[in-house]
Amino acid sequence: MATATTTRTDQEIQTAVLDELTWEPRVRPNEIGVTVTEGVVTLSGSVDSYAKKWAAERAAHRVPRVRAVANDVAVRIATSAEKSDPEIATAASRALEWDAFVPIEALDVTVADGWVTLHGEVEWEYQRRAAERSVARLTGVRGVSNGITVRPSARADGRDLAERIVDALARNAATEAEGISVRVHGDTVLLEGLVHSAPERAEIERVVWNAPGIREVHNHVTVGQ
Repeated sequence: MATATTTRTDQEIQTAVLDELTWEPRVRPNEIGVTVTEGVVTLSGSVDSYAKKWAAERAAHRVPRVRAVANDVAVRIATSAEKSDPEIATAASRALEWDAFVPIEALDVTVADGWVTLHGEVEWEYQRRAAERSVARLTGVRGVSNGITVRPSARADGRDLAERIVDALARNAATEAEGISVRVHGDTVLLEGLVHSAPERAEIERVVWNAPGIREVHNHVTVGQ
């Protein structure tokens, strides 16, 4: 009986993910295959840009009860859209320069076979994520490795920081802070608890990264079914 319930739940999640992909205008649903095992979604198929692969992954994460996503979608770029590594490197550097949130002077860009690797240091996690978004949508990019590290200039004040983080989560309408445990050890935050969806889990982590002086967030919050 327990197995039947799990199978039925996985089928419901699979249907919901397929529906969400149909609703996502940046991808064509016939490009993406979806399988689900115990709440873990595996995406397969092929698309013609890394941006589409990323969009498909985010669409799957938006579905409630999805615990994790394995993105096995292949990026096969059409000949007309192919770019040389120097062209991609130039475009990536310019994209980072035009992004107001990214300190380009602190970053290095390397491109090999269409795969972009970012290195360097930034003060905030949102800058790290902004850099990845800026290059992920460029034509000809097959993938992105984000090796940027967060090194804040301010030191974390652990005396009341955990309490301030809990207050910030409570103010956020997209999260339910009651079931979340927050512990601060120096410049590292440990999160534990249970939420209903991957977007809520990600939003909790995003809020925590806004705390001053934080270098690491260990997000052990799980998505329940």
